[in-house]
Amino acid sequence: MHYLDYGRGFPILLGHSYLWDSQMWAPQIRALARRYRVIVPDLWGHGRSGDLPASTRSLGDLAIQAGQLLDALRIRECAVVGLSVGGMWGAELALREPSRVRALVMMDTYLGAEPAASQARYFQILDTVESLGYFPPAILDGVVPLFFRQGADMTAPLPTAFRRSLEGISPRTLRKSVVPMGRLIFGRTDQRSRLGGLDPDRTLLMCGALDMARPPSETAEMAGLIGCSHIFIPEAGHISNLENAAFVTSALSTWLARHATHRYGLYE
Repeated sequence: MHYLDYGRGFPILLGHSYLWDSQMWAPQIRALARRYRVIVPDLWGHGRSGDLPASTRSLGDLAIQAGQLLDALRIRECAVVGLSVGGMWGAELALREPSRVRALVMMDTYLGAEPAASQARYFQILDTVESLGYFPPAILDGVVPLFFRQGADMTAPLPTAFRRSLEGISPRTLRKSVVPMGRLIFGRTDQRSRLGGLDPDRTLLMCGALDMARPPSETAEMAGLIGCSHIFIPEAGHISNLENAAFVTSALSTWLARHATHRYGLYE
């Protein structure tokens, strides 16, 4: 598992979205590393991480692996900020190790099962990509816009760079890691009944106000189940931390200043 490690202070673990990598968090890393130690792992088969281990079959396995990374870094306590699948395994880690995760932010994520219609569509896409060994243009035309706000210009630099990154994934990585990871994410079981186990005072939900992949209604539903605060990010879709980076960075900085303890959380 490859990871970035910047700054000093109380540790903040950042989890990125499916099909992106640790560089997705660049604006927040620059800001948060001035005050915190910021650790950003790459998902298996994403960025510079290796293949998805054959034993990885659930979000719980991803959470266990994140905990093992913290063990290896001798970090006893941290805050977790996860977007999309990063929020899914982040919540699982917080539920499994509540004394370790002192604060949790879930962004553009949902702990319910994937709705049947979108699950069927995503599985069909994954089957096609696995068979071909690449993302065909027609599929990219449908997938890329899901990560950005409604009405966003797909010829702008950010969507264009994202599309090129998907075009550049090798057939081997797609088949051994990216496709199986997608099946793991979109085939997840409904975990909403467990959300009451999260501490509402130490949990914040955020969502792009124009997120198509994970609509704000899902965030509002989860916030109600947890009893925690939630924020809708204006002019942002699924990758809200990049589409409205200034808003997200400011909101995270304010919330973490109140909820992330300033003890470093290191093993003695």
